[in-house]
Amino acid sequence: MIFIVVKFTVLPEHQQNWPDITEAFTAGTRAEPGNLWFEWSRSLDDPAQYVLVEAFRDPEAGVQHVQSEHFRAGLEAMRPALSETPKILNTELPGEDWSRMGELDIAN
Repeated sequence: MIFIVVKFTVLPEHQQNWPDITEAFTAGTRAEPGNLWFEWSRSLDDPAQYVLVEAFRDPEAGVQHVQSEHFRAGLEAMRPALSETPKILNTELPGEDWSRMGELDIAN
């Protein structure tokens, strides 16, 4: 799978409406057949920082994602709300799902 984490630093006047700004981008990406997950979080330490954790089935699914209309439209919708270029980690990992954390096994 292709595993991606992106940090977005949002301007103060857009911090509360960031989920609205990215709503169509999020919905379009989640609907892609090669998307495994697409999840937003907000930093507890910095209210300006939103973190996106996403995964795609394989490199081809990642290519289809960045070539999609909702990807291009999403970037244009986000651009005026950002204070700096987003930071990204992108890597390929085996599997298609999260692993369990062995160091914190919770017996049911």
